[in-house]
Amino acid sequence: MLLHDSLGSVSLWRSFPARLACTLNRPVVAYDRLGYGRSAPYPGQLPPSFIDDEASSGFAALRERLGLARFMVLGHSVGGGMAANIAARHPDACDAMITVAAQAFTEPRTLAGIRTAERAFTAPGQMERLARHHGDKADWVLRAWVDTWHSEAFRHWRLDEALGGVRCPTLAVHGERDEYGSPQQPRRIAALTPGPDEPLMLADCGHVPHRECPERLIDGIAPFVAASTAS
Repeated sequence: MLLHDSLGSVSLWRSFPARLACTLNRPVVAYDRLGYGRSAPYPGQLPPSFIDDEASSGFAALRERLGLARFMVLGHSVGGGMAANIAARHPDACDAMITVAAQAFTEPRTLAGIRTAERAFTAPGQMERLARHHGDKADWVLRAWVDTWHSEAFRHWRLDEALGGVRCPTLAVHGERDEYGSPQQPRRIAALTPGPDEPLMLADCGHVPHRECPERLIDGIAPFVAASTAS
């Protein structure tokens, strides 16, 4: 199960789900969270608890609909935090967790990167590009990202509680040039979860490995999944 980032959608995964499914020889499911992509608009403002909430809302509904007794989760960026909450709440059903460019706490690099991106969206054509994936929800998607992370409620946000509840093998993947998170982010995830003691760092890669270096990302994921299912 793939969980997208704050500006993400099924379409923005591009060919990654199909390529991952082919390599792993197992089904891969991606979905648009409420308010994103082709899903319905979100009713109001995104609450500060949205990372925790996904485990009992969109993900829970999809899991029930698909009849998934067991699963693995892979979350990109904020989707990694959602993956941690899902894994912690379902220790007997989640076989493995992979975080990609995920945040474990709020840090200056994250907030500065979001402000830089916000300014970039004022350039001609940028909001139109976002609207190609989110339709008339594009403004809400951008504001939900920027305003939530810069809110007072998020100033001291940490993922420690969820990470401490994860019982399945975990792989933390991070680009060495990630503009939204320092290497301390995946190191924190690796330190608080079962699995490799050190994160998988991707050289010459930024915040979106599934678009910047999909083959290297899949090459890193495949042996981890094989080892997790063999144990």
